[in-house]
This record gives sequence, structure tokens and C-alpha cells, in this order.
Amino acid sequence: MANRLADETSPYLLQHKDNPVDWRPWGPEALNLAKSEDRPILLSIGYSACHWCHVMERESFEDPEIAGLMNERFVPIKVDREERPDVDDLYMEAVQAMTGQGGWPLTAFLDPQGVPFYGGTYFPPEPRQGLPSFRQVLEAVSDGYSKQRTEIDAAAAGVRDSLAAIGRIDPSDEPLGPELLEQAQAGMLANADSAHGGFGGAPKFPAADALEFLLARGESAHVRRTLDSMMNGGIYDQVGGGFSRYAVDAVWLTPHFEKMLYDNALLARVYLHGWQALGEQRWRRICCETLDWALRDMHGPEGGFYSALDADSEGEEGRFYVWGEDEAREALTEAGIAGDAAERILGYWGVSPVGNFEGRNILHVAAGAAASAPPPGLDQAKRELLARRDRRVPPGLDDKRLCSWNALMISALADAGAVLGREDYLDAAHGCARFIWESMRDDEGRLLRTWKDGRGRIVAYLEDHAFLLEALLDLYQAGFEQRWFDAARELADTMIARFGDDERGGFFTTAHDQGEELIVRRKDLGDHPIPAGNSAAALGLLRLSELTGESEYANRAEGVLRLFSRAAVKHPDSFGHSLRALDFHLAPPREVALVAPAGAQDPGASLAELAAVVRAELRPNLVLAGGVEGSERPELLRGRTAEDGRPSAYVCERFACQAPVTTPMELAGQLGSPS
Repeated sequence: MANRLADETSPYLLQHKDNPVDWRPWGPEALNLAKSEDRPILLSIGYSACHWCHVMERESFEDPEIAGLMNERFVPIKVDREERPDVDDLYMEAVQAMTGQGGWPLTAFLDPQGVPFYGGTYFPPEPRQGLPSFRQVLEAVSDGYSKQRTEIDAAAAGVRDSLAAIGRIDPSDEPLGPELLEQAQAGMLANADSAHGGFGGAPKFPAADALEFLLARGESAHVRRTLDSMMNGGIYDQVGGGFSRYAVDAVWLTPHFEKMLYDNALLARVYLHGWQALGEQRWRRICCETLDWALRDMHGPEGGFYSALDADSEGEEGRFYVWGEDEAREALTEAGIAGDAAERILGYWGVSPVGNFEGRNILHVAAGAAASAPPPGLDQAKRELLARRDRRVPPGLDDKRLCSWNALMISALADAGAVLGREDYLDAAHGCARFIWESMRDDEGRLLRTWKDGRGRIVAYLEDHAFLLEALLDLYQAGFEQRWFDAARELADTMIARFGDDERGGFFTTAHDQGEELIVRRKDLGDHPIPAGNSAAALGLLRLSELTGESEYANRAEGVLRLFSRAAVKHPDSFGHSLRALDFHLAPPREVALVAPAGAQDPGASLAELAAVVRAELRPNLVLAGGVEGSERPELLRGRTAEDGRPSAYVCERFACQAPVTTPMELAGQLGSPS
């Protein structure tokens, strides 16, 4: 008999609908039950692609005796962290404070008011490697709660206060100067792995935002090392394109095989920007292969993008992606590749009889092979292995569409489509934006967080608004369709009104009209693994200010920077997007207005040659507007004329412009090298 998760849309929650645990989704019904029966809450948080979440489900949540203990002594609540980042962030911080570590599955025990008093992550079914069994934890927590209730209740106010502290950070009154960027860059490089790229040791996560900051600052050595190491490692799918979420080692070889939409959107873009800045053609290829994978495997029929592919298939982690030597050799033979040609390809991919992952091979570019040209027949081999792999049992697909993650993909597709002239990318970006703007809103016009099976739900959070603001600006700059600029401005005004903190600055994670209050109202910070809502809001508003001349947008962005600049300098590799916003703020940015003659039927086509000059190099601290003569929006276009009836370009700084030019060569001269 299914439990109360059967009516949910989250694939993760639906994975647990047949557990004997009486799971309830997070919401008033479950919280009120805990209060009315004065029972503690057992909160379990995970996501559909999480390997250890699957393990704990098999070992504990499917066990009738353990489930009976959970049902008798607790109110069990299951949360998809991707649907409810507000709940996840709150209780993850609490568990990390209690135990010194965090991760998923997250297991937190709360009093009936929702205040946490104990927690952990994965617990085994039997005592193992110093961990108590989950049964022991349940019994100890239940007994402790009944016997130490007075102490738990007395501590609740302090726990609330501690968790609310992030929302009470006061802005810095110190000047926001270039020395902050210099300190942050030095600190970031001090933590860099000079041998294998990335930051720190194992496990190693791609840090796209940190790399974007370094690119904007003109740093090349570590960016080159990292981009090459990742694309050559097993973390990159050498056959099908796309990146896994992280590597379990320090050399990018062995991935945790789940593929997330957000990683691939961010990484596709940083490879594009790396190619623009440093000219390495191989990075352009990785950008395209990653976006092609997203369009092939993650694109829904309505225009949105799915969330994730599981790490597991057929009950084994990575089974879908790894290869036995004989199997790989047989695939090459079927492709007509044999003898020395096959040996060169197998050697290039590091294939051996013993493998490098539980007796099988994670394909990667072997040491020494990266410096030489790819062997002949490699593309043909990829196609054959991909076709053969597609006949395997695929990993589970999390097919919910999340607003914020889709916005990241819109940005990547719009940027790459405009720079590379890929109309398929631009079409997909437009289709996704239309889907969000038309289908992911409630009856009151409020943006929604998640959509699945024709149904949108959960009022969107700050990150949804902030990422979409940046995406709509990227989409506008890719083709100069005014509707996307208008939508971006509408969204920015909504974000300020519903999430802004007029007292201390910055933005709260949840809106004042969210409809459900947690025990505290918080602000998100830290750009790892995706940008924080506050940093995305800051950069989006700064860009909007440059297009409109509206100082209030810049003032709101500066409020964010004053809240988090000190933390960003101390922990720079975790604040890459915040630092990008600060770099943009201090640059100062430049504005380029492109004006087509009045009556031009397709301004984007008329302005294509001039726009191509702007896009030919990475210009991170520049905004671009385009339209026909007489356009009123964005305000940057007002009063600009097409010289002699020809498409014209105005290069400006704070709306003070140089003389207009009409040829690509003249525009290139005014722009010079990116700063």
C-alpha cells in the first residue's frame, strides 16, 4: 500500500511511495500532526540521483521492522532537496553545526515546532566503521527526546537564533575596492591544485564560477590546467558528452556518475568562455558536445530540461558508463576498426584488461595521450560505442523541470548560440524561456519552482528569480528581442519587491508571500556548486542597471556585495559568482548599443556583423543592446541613430558614448582588447 508520497510529482519522493515507512511530504499537514501528537519529526532529505540515498532506502526504509519503529515514534517526512532548497539549506546547516559534516541522505530530528536537535547523514542497518546502526539511532533519539525534553526545549531558542544569524548579517561599511578582488584571486590560486587543476583535493567538484572569475581577471594558467584536466578525465563522458557531478579522486578520473543539468549548463559556458578568451578549439568542442548531450538526453517535448540522470543502473553505480576491454574491442570491430587502429584508440582511452573501476574501464584520455593528436577513427568509435551503450538499461531520469536550473541552461544555450552561430541552441533557449514564462506561473502570476507531468507547483525562490533574470538578459543580448528585456525588468522588480531586505540589504531566500514560513527566514550565500541567489541577483541587477541607467538596480546589487564581500575574500573559491559581480561593479562596465536603420524587419540580422565583433572575444564586463532606430527600450538605445542609414555601433561607459561607427573594423578598434 502506497504512503502519502503517492500524490507527489517529485521523482525522488515517488521512489519512496511504496516504502513501509509512513512518509509524508513537507507541509502543514505533517507539521501539524507532529504538534497535535507531540511527536518528534524524522526528516530525511535527498534527491533522485543520490547513490547513498538509494542505499539507505534499500537497507532501512524498506525494512518493515525499522519502518515500524519510525512510524511508531516519529512523524517521518521526506523532502526532495531540489524542490525545497530552503528546507535543505536550513537543516543542512544545522546538521553540519552538530556533527561537523553534511551530505545526502540528510537525516535530521526535529521537535514538533521544526527546531532540529540531532542529525547525521547516512546510517547503516548494522553498526559499521564507527557508525551506529540506524535502529540504534532511532531508539537513542526517541529515548533521549522523552527523557531530556526539558533540555531540548530550553536549547530550541538558541538553535533558532543560530540558524537565523545568516539573515541578520550587517553590511560592511568598508570601501569596495579593487584590492578585494586582488586578495580573492590570490587566495583562490593559493588553494588551487597546480598538478591536476581544480581546487583542493578529493573529492573534487568542478568550480565553474571560480573559473569564470579567473577568466574575467585574465588568469590563464590555472584555467587551462583545469579545463584540460576535466575534459580528459573520467568525469567527462568521452562517448556521449556531458559531465558527472564530481570526481571521487583528486585527478578527475573516477566520477560519481550522476549527471546534473546545472553542472552541464555551467561547464558548457565556461568552456565556451575559455575558448573565447584563450582560443583553444578543443574547449569549443567540449562546449558543443555538452550542449548536444543536453538537447539529446535532457530536453523535454514542451521545451524544458530534465533535472538529472542517476548514478545507478541495474542496481550498480556507473554500470551504464563503464566498459570491459573485450566489450570495447568488439564495438570497435563492429565499426570496422581493428588491428593497430583499434589498439591506438583503446590506448588513447586508457582501456586495459583489469580496468580502473571494479574490473571495468572508465574511458578517459590516458596520460601522455592528451599532448598528441586524437587517433584516426576516434569519432567513428565514439558513435559506435554510444549506439551500443544506448542499448543498455539506462540510469534513472529525474524528469522534473526546475526553474533555476532551466534558467542556467537558457544562459548557456543563448550565449553559445549567439557566439557560435548555432540556431538550434538559440531555438532551444527561446523554447525553454517561453515554457517557463508561460507554463511555470500560478494563477496570480507568481513564478513556480518546479513542473512535471503538465503541473507546476511550489512558489519559486530567490535563486529561480535571480537565475532567470540573468538568463533573460542573456537571451535578449543573443538576438535583441525586446520582449525578453521587458520580461527581465519585470522579473527584477518583482524580485526586489518580494525578496529584498530593505533594512540590511541583499535578498532573502524566500519571498514575504511564500505562503509557508520555516522556523527562520534566511539568506543564501556561497556559489558552490551553483551560484547563490544573492550573487546571481547582484550580477543580474548590475547588468540591468547598465542597460537602463536605473541606479536603484545598482544600489540593490551593491547591498548584496556589502553583505558578502568579506566572506568572499576569505573563501574565494566558494564565492566565484559573487566575485564576478564585484569585478563587474568595479570594472567599470562598458555598454554597446547597436542601432539598425528604421524599418529594418529583422534588427538581429541587420546588426549581425557588428554583434559578431563584440562576441568574438570574451568581454565579461560589457552589456549589449540592439534595436531599430527610435527604440525606447532598453534606455541605452534612446536617442541613438543609424548613421547615414547604416547599422551603427555606440561604445559607451555609463551612457557617455564615443562617436558612432558603422564598420566591424571601426568597432573592433573602439573595443580594443577585453579588460
